[in-house]
Amino acid sequence: MVTVDEVRRLALSLPRTTEHLIHDRVKFRVKQIVYIAFSRDESVMGFAYPKEERDALIASDPTKFHLPRFSEQRYHWVEAWTAALDEDEMRELVVDAWRMVVPKSVAAAHLGR
Repeated sequence: MVTVDEVRRLALSLPRTTEHLIHDRVKFRVKQIVYIAFSRDESVMGFAYPKEERDALIASDPTKFHLPRFSEQRYHWVEAWTAALDEDEMRELVVDAWRMVVPKSVAAAHLGR
C-alpha cells in the first residue's frame, strides 16, 4: 500500500514541484499543472498519463487502475487504488507523470538522461 507521505517525499524531491491542499485534497503540481492528486480519503491516487495509452494501462490490471469520473476523462489522467500500488509502481507513475509536465531539459537534467 502506498501512502500520501511516501508520494510526498518523492514528489517534493522532483524539481519545480509544489504541494497544495485544494478542497481537502492533496495535490502536487508544477506551476498550475497538477500531475498527482489524492482523493479526500487518500484511497485513490490520480496521475497524469497519456490519453492514448490509458486504456492499455487499465486493461493490464483493472483491479488497480481505473478511469477518472466522466467529467475528467478529457484530461491526460488515470486513477489507481493506493492499497493496490507498491512502492516501485508508485515511483514509476509519479516520475512519469512529473516528466509529462516539466520541460524536457528539466527532466533530462534531473534524471540524467
